[in-house]
Formats: sequence, structure tokens, C-alpha cells
Amino acid sequence: SGLVHVKNPHLDSMEEDVLYHLDLGTKTHNLPAMFGDIKFVCVGGSPNRMRAFAQFMHKELGLAGNGEDLADICAGTDRYAMYRAGPVLSISHGMGIPSISIMLHELIKLLHHAKCRDVTIIRIGTSGGLGIEAGSVVITDTAVDSSFKPRFEQVVLDDVVVRSTELDKDLMEELLACSKEIPDFPTLIGHTMCTYDFYEGQGRLDGALCSFSSEKKLEYLKRAYDAGVRNIEMESTAFAALCGLCGLKGESSHTP
Repeated sequence: SGLVHVKNPHLDSMEEDVLYHLDLGTKTHNLPAMFGDIKFVCVGGSPNRMRAFAQFMHKELGLAGNGEDLADICAGTDRYAMYRAGPVLSISHGMGIPSISIMLHELIKLLHHAKCRDVTIIRIGTSGGLGIEAGSVVITDTAVDSSFKPRFEQVVLDDVVVRSTELDKDLMEELLACSKEIPDFPTLIGHTMCTYDFYEGQGRLDGALCSFSSEKKLEYLKRAYDAGVRNIEMESTAFAALCGLCGLKGESSHTP
């Protein structure tokens, strides 16, 4: 049917669903009227970047009015920022798996309550490149963990639940085909490695803690490259898992 799924039987018995971190709710807002025609959702870490992206889309779509005046739909909270340009929703998710996970839970419920259909969601942002030219765009085929495995491990109560992290292959190929029209940005398909930390987790030598040598770091990064990893960031496994489970056509693209 193209609808966004939620897999939570408890929601049906709730009098009101408050999307707390988005400052929205099923009683306080008419979500179908506000968001029912959304077809694309683009998410990224920085509120300022997502505002700039929404302004860019406003101009590209030839929408009426001044894109400089786009209002933050989530202005009542300081957790996330959300902007709309026609059928495109642009939302910040902060840094790391916990932050994007909270936002995605509420975003998916928002799209469900709004009765959106055939929604495509794309994570855009910067990342650390691995053996590729700086400024390249990496389109993720599979998000992998720090052991180069395509999985997202979520602790639910005291159980470790393992979820798939494959992304939509048709959307991946469609984005790659679109990239041919923009020769200024070298574009490739590769695995994206998701870590829980910016410093030790990504092999950096300049954190407050470092227990490994530069030689050990390079050996690890070479193994990652040989496993198909072309960039490193901190959200892709959670993004892929949640989108896949809830029927969202999702893809992740990054610029190292």
C-alpha cells in the first residue's frame, strides 16, 4: 500500500501520541493536513545544514515565496530542526546512533499518523573517506558495524536484537544514475562503516584517550577497505535498520 508501518501494538491504545522531541502530537496538530503529501525526507546531522538544504530545495522546486523565511516546524524544542519545501521534509538528527534513533522513531510515527505513502528517505552528510578522493560522494549499499558486518545490534530490555542493515538497491542505482548528470562530484557505491564514537571508534590518534599505535590504526583501516568500506560515520546502521523494518525506501549518501 506504500504506507509507513509502525510495529508497536501499544500505539493503538494510546489516547494521544506525543512526538516529544519534535514538539508535535496527534491531538495538538493535524498531522495528515501538515504532512500527508510528503514524498521525500532528507535527514542530516546539523540543523543549519538542513535549513540550507531546505532553502536549496525551495529554490530548485520553484516554490513561491522567499526560501530564506522557512520556519522551523520543531521550533518549540531545541533537540531537532525540521523544515519543509513542498513535498520535501528536511530534518536534523544530531550526532550518533542514540540521537538519530530517537528522531527516526518519532519521524516514522509522524509519517504513519500523517498517512503518507511511498515515502523515500535519504540521509545526507559528511563522513570520513577511506581510500577515495576527498569530496567524493559515497552511496551506501550496506551499512556495516566496526567488525565490518552488515548488522545493527539493539539492546531491548536485556536482549541483544540483531537487525539487517541493507538499503534499497533500486534507490541506490537511481541515485548513481542521477550522479552522472553532476560531473563535479566523483560518485561511487560502497559499504559505510558506522561507529559508536568519533575518536577511538574511528581510529583517530588525537582524542583524550588512545591505546593503539599509528601502525595498528592503519592495519585496521586497510582491513576495513579490503572488506569494502569506503567511508566511516556514526548513524548508518541504525538508519538502515529502522527504515527497513518500517517499510521506508531508504538510502544513505555521504561526502568525505
